[in-house]
Amino acid sequence: MILFQCDYNEGAHPKVMEKLMETNMEQTVGYGEDGHCANAAALIRRACGNEKLAVHFLVGGTQTNMTVIAAGLRPHQGVVCAQTGHINCHETGAVESTGHKVLALPHTDGKINAAQVAALCKEHRNDASFEHTVQPKMVYISNPTEYGTLYTRKELEELSAVCRSYGLYLFLDGARLGYGLAAADNELDLPLIASCCDVFYIGGTKVGALFGEALVISNEELNRDFRYLIKQKGGMLAKGRLLGVQFEALFTDGLYLEISRHADRLADKLREAFVRAGFPMLVESRTNQIFPVMPDAVLKELSRDYGFTWQERVDETHSAVRFCTSWATKEENVDRLIADLTRLAQAV
Repeated sequence: MILFQCDYNEGAHPKVMEKLMETNMEQTVGYGEDGHCANAAALIRRACGNEKLAVHFLVGGTQTNMTVIAAGLRPHQGVVCAQTGHINCHETGAVESTGHKVLALPHTDGKINAAQVAALCKEHRNDASFEHTVQPKMVYISNPTEYGTLYTRKELEELSAVCRSYGLYLFLDGARLGYGLAAADNELDLPLIASCCDVFYIGGTKVGALFGEALVISNEELNRDFRYLIKQKGGMLAKGRLLGVQFEALFTDGLYLEISRHADRLADKLREAFVRAGFPMLVESRTNQIFPVMPDAVLKELSRDYGFTWQERVDETHSAVRFCTSWATKEENVDRLIADLTRLAQAV
């Protein structure tokens, strides 16, 4: 069985593992206050072009999302996101467990826009009963989105402007950020993201690390007492240096983008093969997530040898599914899948 279910089927990039082994017997202080975390944070600040940024390392994406949202919101406030947003669909009510409502908006290929946010804020403020409804205070987006799509520079800048106009925080979930930054049609970079967002994170779990996310805060309001919340929400690792060591490796000699380009290149190769075989895409994207629409009979055959994720029903006989490449995907496995796609397409 060859797995294309997600981008964390494997462990960690060999250079990350080498760095962990090299430093394994070092003695350091705990909870992220060691030299490796300090150096990794410095590397990230340098990559973002801003030495004033606060950088924290947390163990996973869900902990990061719920901690940031809890830090930014008062009890009567909520977070705005797309209906497909990870915090709305795939985190078991983690945000709601902190006492905050997720305010979901209709999406276009996984994205929301500035006009929607402005309309929501205006509606709330113009409502005579506004004090009886949840106040929007933060906007959460993912880049890439759950559909593998990317925000353009214009879209991000417009979202940033409307958030600042209405006093909302802008939070970008970067669990797959590397695959977005390395994509052929990407318009964003770390300095731009850092300037537009109050807070964002650089995903490690899905991009070459064993585990861990690097959270970057540009708005000092959110950074105040933030480590208290990391601890309280279960995101603080006692052996915190393990996170710092991994991001040291990922942000040395361009490794983070290098391994992300590998995943995107193989995704492009696979995407083109699906289309060539007559299987259209549910959503057009150039990142490492691919969403072909295929006959159920073909999917049944493919599932004998390949792991993938069901996405949604398209009609009575067709479903959209997700195939995901990663930093560790082998080209020979992609070539084998392409050969099987060609064979099955001919038999349909």
